[in-house]
Amino acid sequence: MQLVIVESPAKAKTIEKYLGKDYRVLASYGHVRDLPARDGSVNPDDSFAMEWETYADKSKQLKAIADEAKKADRLILATDPDREGEAISWHVQEVLRNKKALPKEVERVTFNAITKPAILEAMQRPRELDTDLIDAYRARRALDYLVGFTLSPVLWRKLPGAKSAGRVQSVALRLIVGREREIESFVAQEYWSVIAEMESDGTPFQARLVKWKGEKLDRLSIGDQGSAEAAKKAVEEGRFTVVAVETKPAMRNPPPPFTTSTLQQEAARKLGFSASHTMRIAQALYEDGAITYMRTDGVQMDPSAIQAARKAVVDRYDGSYVPDKPRQYQTKAKNAQEAHEAIRPTDFSKDRAGSGDHARLYDLIWKRALASQMASARMERTTVDLADGTGQHGLRATGQVVLFPGYLALYEEGKDDEGDEDSRRLPRMSEGASPAKKAVNAEQHFTQPPPRFSEASLVKRLEELGIGRPSTYASIIQVLKDRAYVRVEKNRFFAEESGRLLTAFLERFFEKYVSFDFTAELEEELDDVSGGRAAWQAVLEAFWRDFKPRTTEVMEQKPSDITAALDQFLEPYLFPAKADGSDPRLCPNCGVGKLALRGGRFGAFVACSNYPECKYTRRFGQPGGEGSEDTGPEVLGQDPETGLNVERKSGRFGPYIQLGEGKDAARASIPKDIDLDLDWALKLLKLPRTIGNHPETGNPITASIGRYGPYLAHDGKYARLQSTAEVFETGMNAAVVKLAEAAAGGGRPARGAAREPLKVFGKHPRTDAEIKLMEGRYGPYLTDGETNATLPKTIDKDALTLEEAAQLIDAKAAQGPAKGKAKKKAPAKKAAAKKPAAKAAAKKPAAKAAAKKPATKKAPAKKKAAE
Repeated sequence: MQLVIVESPAKAKTIEKYLGKDYRVLASYGHVRDLPARDGSVNPDDSFAMEWETYADKSKQLKAIADEAKKADRLILATDPDREGEAISWHVQEVLRNKKALPKEVERVTFNAITKPAILEAMQRPRELDTDLIDAYRARRALDYLVGFTLSPVLWRKLPGAKSAGRVQSVALRLIVGREREIESFVAQEYWSVIAEMESDGTPFQARLVKWKGEKLDRLSIGDQGSAEAAKKAVEEGRFTVVAVETKPAMRNPPPPFTTSTLQQEAARKLGFSASHTMRIAQALYEDGAITYMRTDGVQMDPSAIQAARKAVVDRYDGSYVPDKPRQYQTKAKNAQEAHEAIRPTDFSKDRAGSGDHARLYDLIWKRALASQMASARMERTTVDLADGTGQHGLRATGQVVLFPGYLALYEEGKDDEGDEDSRRLPRMSEGASPAKKAVNAEQHFTQPPPRFSEASLVKRLEELGIGRPSTYASIIQVLKDRAYVRVEKNRFFAEESGRLLTAFLERFFEKYVSFDFTAELEEELDDVSGGRAAWQAVLEAFWRDFKPRTTEVMEQKPSDITAALDQFLEPYLFPAKADGSDPRLCPNCGVGKLALRGGRFGAFVACSNYPECKYTRRFGQPGGEGSEDTGPEVLGQDPETGLNVERKSGRFGPYIQLGEGKDAARASIPKDIDLDLDWALKLLKLPRTIGNHPETGNPITASIGRYGPYLAHDGKYARLQSTAEVFETGMNAAVVKLAEAAAGGGRPARGAAREPLKVFGKHPRTDAEIKLMEGRYGPYLTDGETNATLPKTIDKDALTLEEAAQLIDAKAAQGPAKGKAKKKAPAKKAAAKKPAAKAAAKKPAAKAAAKKPATKKAPAKKKAAE
């Protein structure tokens, strides 16, 4: 028997069918080991020796793999064909070696598509594991660990409210914050355009004033209304005649097929997909055998695929729509590896695959790949110049006619900024013609600041700078969202207060390590490792030699000195000069104290130096003295249960809410993503919120807000929430899924990304809800979106039918909600019962009860210091 290891169960089932009865195919479910999230996992003093730890939720699957490996004659490692895939194969091999279950014959195979021909061909070309790729993986993982677990403690102690920093994520954040600064410092400039509405042979067209009083005009030449009205009058009074007609042929060539980054960009533009959603859908299409591997920076296609694409074009259109010779593409991206083909369909004759978002993304991939082998579009671009009788004033009209659509008949690439005057159609005109002038308009405009980054434009910029790699863009963006360093509005990134402050801290104290050039150069060094041109320990040594002393130096500084340095660094933002020349730091409340940046438990804020006599504060994100005054407690209303006042107060650590007085008062910090009112205050004071009992364990799931933001908790395990609203809106099913994803967070999918179902059975015969098989912390379970049912061990999930799945869901639903374990809940009930209702509410007994769990309970989940 030959044992084949792949990454996903869906892929395993398909490949086992292709290979036949002599093969056993098992899934690793992504990565099986990682560096433990604790100090010492990488030891710089011992040649960067790395301590690996098996994921707890992978133990059962690894045992199954080891049991089969002991019976196998040959082990075939067939994980994905990239650095991460090579690393997973290496980890599996090492785990089996440690278990003394490694077969004598071990080989590695890779394939770019999950089709029977591709799989069978790959099996005929086995090789050994690529040690250079594995070394590159180890170097990257060690670097990310060293940055995270060395820099994050500095942040926690010196920059309250900061969650973490990462080698690449912090550079991406710097891009977003930098764009925010550009927008804030931008000064709009007024300009005017003069447009004549004209007509020739019954066809209307527009002509722009390009010459006035004998001077050539550019876009900003007419800068005020008076000049615009004078220019408009000159056009109205003049009789314009065509003095030149220039017609030029033009061609537009098709874009190359998708790489990972261009797919993410185009899916964002045309489909509105986030980068992480695009990758989840692409992963599913790849595992279904519909497309080639989706993590690539290559733009080339296999010669057989090119011929298949050309044939599909001829079948769909005709021979004129393919060029005489096949098109060959080369990537322009910095540091591209071109190890794999571009993303393309595995079968060009199929123009559809899947349904919903899967079908939409496949359609995009199919059209782009097919168009890449189509003929160029042929255009005719026309420019018509008109002049008045004096020759002092001139108009210009431009337009374009498509003579042959070529690839445009199928596909046109999206743009971040639309608008193209050349696309207008012009009537045919000849010199000496005098088209009719219908109207003249003077239009006011203002120059616009650079646009905020969208996911598409951010990925494009990262790629241009050589920062990150195809497999990392989605996770980089997701981490910034999860950490609440940025928010997304109308598909554009806005830097949050915490993101601005973190970026300022890093620019002030770790400028080199958030430098675009330094980060790109480090990426090149890591590529040298994967290419066998550099030793991985040497790259780490060169980085660590300077990085460690710098972190030690910053750690030794007093928090007050850090805050003072940031106060000066951020002065142009926090205290911009005032138009009347007055001191921008003068406290607007007391008129005596000076405003300065202060560090609080929950982040930075601006406060008056005259504290406690003056309690003026404003949020970090309210520059220029526009913050609200805090001259004393603000009564938001009364708690309907106790009749006590709910007050908004300010302390040395920033604003907070309070219910009651004295030592029994309940207090809660005010999250930055809400507009505080009485309803919000009452909800915050009642945290933690119990969502219900977990369907698999019967133990409670709670939602609350901690030092690092909103989260879910269950049995000592935690899952991050993205907003304060989710603390109060997350239901049982969503909570179970989020906790399961967090428990499996070390697997292949990007952290924070939803996992794909193991299997989709179809719609429930009675409720019409879609039934899916998901991988949970305690094993596979079925869900219809309302009810979760654990899959019994006696049932083979691969043989399970829709009807049987529906029966299991119905049986679980009939049992009603899971009941908690009385013994575990009893102490909490007693503690709550000993106090009056009002005091119990004020002291949050649920949280205390949770804190008093026996020491034998499972340890809390490890915190990730950096991504």
